[in-house]
Amino acid sequence: MNVDKLLKERQGIRLDIGGGGNPQAGFVNMDMRDLPEVDIVHNCTDYPWPLPDDCVLVAMASHLVEHINPVDFGFIKFMNEVWRVMKPDGEFMIAAPHGSSQGYLQDPTHCNPCNESTWAYFDPLEPNSGGVLYRIYKPKPWRLKYLAWDPSANIEVVLVKRREDRSYE
Repeated sequence: MNVDKLLKERQGIRLDIGGGGNPQAGFVNMDMRDLPEVDIVHNCTDYPWPLPDDCVLVAMASHLVEHINPVDFGFIKFMNEVWRVMKPDGEFMIAAPHGSSQGYLQDPTHCNPCNESTWAYFDPLEPNSGGVLYRIYKPKPWRLKYLAWDPSANIEVVLVKRREDRSYE
């Protein structure tokens, strides 16, 4: 897949972060493993990614974020890098095992337990926290568009890239 051609023809790409051997149709697949189905071989925790700013229309990460090491702000760095490559108002879809589920606890490579409150740290105008959680770390700003969870199963999230605005601080 020619990413540069897609960027020119479609004014952006749809990015599957960590799609590995199971890429989503119509998405550019970025994974650290050099598999035949992978379009961009790159570890998503090595920054910057080999993509220009504001080039992604829609991004997805299915069962990936629970593997992002949060040490030294690792998860915030990951989220900021996704934000960098997203077009304004672009959507980032995330699916992961709920941080308290057996599915999360059983995998020895899971190190980043996310729950329904995790996403308030990324939304400066999140109504339930009044933006208080966002102001702790002040990552790049997202809007929480959709959130569904089952503590015994998965969590699904859709975030929308907000424009940077000093008033969030």
